[in-house]
Amino acid sequence: MSFIQALIDSKGEEILEDWLATHHADGLTRRDLFSDAQGRQHAKTFFLALQSTLNRGADIDAFNLASDAWADVRAALAEVTRERVKRGVAPAEIAGFFLLLKYPLFDRLGAGAGTEEFSVVEQVSRLTRMIDAIAVQAMSLCIEERDRIIERQRTEMLEISTPVVDLWERVIAVPLVGTLDSVRAQEVMENTLGAIVDREADIVIVDITGVPTIDTEVAHHLLRTAAAIRLMGAECIISGISPRIAQTMVHLGVSTNGVTTRASLRAAVHDAFQRVGLTVVNAKA
Repeated sequence: MSFIQALIDSKGEEILEDWLATHHADGLTRRDLFSDAQGRQHAKTFFLALQSTLNRGADIDAFNLASDAWADVRAALAEVTRERVKRGVAPAEIAGFFLLLKYPLFDRLGAGAGTEEFSVVEQVSRLTRMIDAIAVQAMSLCIEERDRIIERQRTEMLEISTPVVDLWERVIAVPLVGTLDSVRAQEVMENTLGAIVDREADIVIVDITGVPTIDTEVAHHLLRTAAAIRLMGAECIISGISPRIAQTMVHLGVSTNGVTTRASLRAAVHDAFQRVGLTVVNAKA
């Protein structure tokens, strides 16, 4: 057993407490995101995994975090990192959380000075290599977890940004707001076609009043959506085409032949109601 392994085994509780103290001194306890008890549990989960891995004979001199011998450390590292990312801890703070483990270990290396075949420089080098690799892995896991969260949020935003509204029996509307790129246009088509089947719609109003501008690709997506709606046996009305968008479509040479368009949602609703045999009457008349 190396000196570092023996040190962590014999002084584990003491090292853990000092590590937690450095977190407090460096402002990494983050009481705004979790309690002291939760922060302690994060540190303890990782430290106990490191301690048990070294006790099972993992070789710190030939340290390789990717090897099977360090699987428990990787698992604990992933658990702690992901939990802290979910709570909103920044990547730099997560790396710092693990890097601070160096200092309580460095402070105790002097205990081995004077013994044969002991070099403080070598021990510091081994510890630095191990802890730095752990911090780099934590950063990598942090980025992966944040990417997953961003992708999930993006998917959720797409789902709620293309709502289908029941206006009346057999009449539905798809109001669009914001930038309409090709990915979102595809989402609009899928949601609309699904709603036609689920709600047995005869008229679909695609309202783009809230879309500030469109390009050729998006215009063609809208026309393909209208064509797909007709193939499903329903009629499509595209409403809310602003003067700016109308000019853009003419300039781009986008033809709307075969597609019913209306300047406003109000006009589109009036048209849709007439097509299904409904009449809107002013109650005050």
